[in-house]
Amino acid sequence: MKINIAPDARPQVRTLLLATLFSLALWFIPFAEIMTYPFRIFVTFIHEGGHALAAMLTGNEVHSLSISMNGSGEVYSTRGGLLSQLFVSSAGYLGAMAYGALLLALIRRAFAARMVLIGSAGLVLTLTIAYGFFSPLMHGSIFSFFTMVAGAAIFFSLVAAARYASPRAAGFLVSFLAVQCVLNALFDLKTVLFLSSPLAPAMPTDAANMAMATGIPSIFWSIFWIGAAFVILSLVLRTYSAKRRSPGQPDLPFEDSSEL
Repeated sequence: MKINIAPDARPQVRTLLLATLFSLALWFIPFAEIMTYPFRIFVTFIHEGGHALAAMLTGNEVHSLSISMNGSGEVYSTRGGLLSQLFVSSAGYLGAMAYGALLLALIRRAFAARMVLIGSAGLVLTLTIAYGFFSPLMHGSIFSFFTMVAGAAIFFSLVAAARYASPRAAGFLVSFLAVQCVLNALFDLKTVLFLSSPLAPAMPTDAANMAMATGIPSIFWSIFWIGAAFVILSLVLRTYSAKRRSPGQPDLPFEDSSEL
């Protein structure tokens, strides 16, 4: 995949690569992954929120959204037809990937990083209240206290960052969130691919759900989602590295001081 990087995008791309390498290093250094734990919970909210929103868009009811302390999550909803199940099952991993791509596109296209942080905070709060609190109460589902605490903590942390962080720090945080969404989605899909192999132990996954609904082996869905994820990644990298039409803003990340 050859990508021509526009001159005005090179400072951003270099620092984005550094953020990616930093994220990878934290995951592989013993005990350092605790630093990425809040971001892991954020990505899980986006992943499960993708399932919940897809269920609502296809006419289903969401009974609950819950996040566990180990970083996993669950969404319980009514089950629609085959196309509905395909959309809902795909919306988790691909939704997280697409959200990371959206964050990169927004900061590249001159959206204020502070507003992106506030928007992300509002999304997590909405998911927490609507599907983590009210939906379980209305449908008699299991209520998750950790989901409420984690959702509130992420909301206030992102709002505080938008309010008090410097423009460059806020921009870097948006980029780091984007990297976490993309990398977590790819690593999770790698795990799903392994769990979909014939010799792997039987465990509930989105791919297994699709296999039950369609009769098509779960490994097919794992490979399909990985391919779709790389298509999304390719598109956003091309968009991110293309020449920007509008001038830079002080609150965009990775701008050289000479360009401001």
